[in-house]
Amino acid sequence: MAQRPVLKAIVLGGLVGGALDLLFAVSFAAANGAAPEVVFHTIASGLLGKAALSGGTMTSALGVACHFGLSLIWAALFAAIVWRFPRMVRWPFLAGIGFGVVVFLSMRLVVLPLSAYPRPVTFKPLATVLDLLSHMLLFGTPIAMAVSHAVRARTHGNSLEPKPLRG
Repeated sequence: MAQRPVLKAIVLGGLVGGALDLLFAVSFAAANGAAPEVVFHTIASGLLGKAALSGGTMTSALGVACHFGLSLIWAALFAAIVWRFPRMVRWPFLAGIGFGVVVFLSMRLVVLPLSAYPRPVTFKPLATVLDLLSHMLLFGTPIAMAVSHAVRARTHGNSLEPKPLRG
């Protein structure tokens, strides 16, 4: 894999996936009567704990920065997985859905419990299903599409046709 196209794909996929996931979270919060700042403060609470929930503009900015930082880390992790299992680029949509499930479960079962997040992690049915779908379709899929496109373009001279890769 060439460094530059894959790095661009990590950034593009991470930013697009992060933006779509954040848009979902803000929209879901708004549908439940909460302002966008509540979402941003909740994200920042992973670092700051309960104090973030009553924070101001700087706390909101920290929450947004944390969200996109994690999005880029997840995108880089996906690229590393593709490096190890290059055949995943044949089915980027399915890879993205699977990756979204992994990210959702990792965040809920590992990252949040190990962070300073001040609330117990819950799995309320509607919120859980919608959040899982968001991670699958709005987060994992753009990352997988961007990285897979970069890998296929590099490996096959910009061809978008999935071709067998030597593993």
